[in-house]
Amino acid sequence: MKMTLRWFGSKHDSVTLKQIRQIPGCVGVITTLYDTKPGEIWSTEAIKALKEEVEEAGLELSGIESVNIHDDIKIGLPTRDKYIENYIQTLENLGREGIDLVCYNFMPVFDWTRSDLAKVRPDGATVLSYDQELIDQIDPAKMFDQMEFSSNGFALPGWEPERMVRVKELFEMYEEVNEEKLFDNLVYFLKAIMPTCERYGIKMAIHQDDPAWPVFGLPRIVNTKENIQRLLDAVPVMNNGLTLCTGSLGSNPNNDIPDMIRAFKGRIHFGHVRNLIHHAPGKFDEASHLSSDGSLDMYEIMKAFYEIGIEGPLRPDHGRAIWDEVAMPGYGLYDRALGATYLNGLWEAIEKSSK
Repeated sequence: MKMTLRWFGSKHDSVTLKQIRQIPGCVGVITTLYDTKPGEIWSTEAIKALKEEVEEAGLELSGIESVNIHDDIKIGLPTRDKYIENYIQTLENLGREGIDLVCYNFMPVFDWTRSDLAKVRPDGATVLSYDQELIDQIDPAKMFDQMEFSSNGFALPGWEPERMVRVKELFEMYEEVNEEKLFDNLVYFLKAIMPTCERYGIKMAIHQDDPAWPVFGLPRIVNTKENIQRLLDAVPVMNNGLTLCTGSLGSNPNNDIPDMIRAFKGRIHFGHVRNLIHHAPGKFDEASHLSSDGSLDMYEIMKAFYEIGIEGPLRPDHGRAIWDEVAMPGYGLYDRALGATYLNGLWEAIEKSSK
């Protein structure tokens, strides 16, 4: 296991590589080229520059999150093959630079969705929160304005302005896409890129839907043990694997996360580890990583990761906003640093007690 932190680049992140380097046990960052658009080919020069910047800070570029997928691929339009070829070229350029992990998602229109980016907790910290009743009252075409207003001035991953101005158009484009068609389009994409992934040893790690059910009537297909197994079986190549996100899967209390980790042994290439607390069906708040602060048993989750012998990176996921830090919601330094240290402590205890 390698402990890492997500980093949004020197132009977009309030957190610096120097600060990340000082988190005990944190060896690398998960990042991306944030000025590229879905469908563009990443240049070798830009990839090299990013890698050199990270390594000069004494860290490892442990993986890419994300190489975003063009909507034409998800929808299955005739133009998808052009964008798949561009994606393959990007993978080749990454592979030549020794980068062997790509996290991505296949969610239509919206990436992760929350009803509140700064819900105040009793202790004064703020957290990301989801309430289906509130979501049902929102016009999705206007949701970006709400997210932008409460994002502390940061561009949110998956909610980039150039994409969100097209929300109405995107909803129309996805009108004929149901779960089966979306699944077929994902399999088509994966089968096309797998030869390149195998050639360069690149592990494709799909992120689960967040939350783990349809939102605004849009299909979601990566959210249960059965759905995930179906995808792994449809493209039975070891490079086709998962970013196992405890928060996304944990949004549905019916998902047994330690069981899923054990079931997908060998196909989990990357882990997002965070906690949340359930209040009612479709209503949850994110929490600190400490087990007792939420509804997830982080000890059992880390124990399952240990038992399957995960060798890839893990990272603490969304943190609270604490100690008056002003940062991108969910991605400040302080609480994620606490989370990384807590998860490393669990790992050490599990490792020593297993010998």
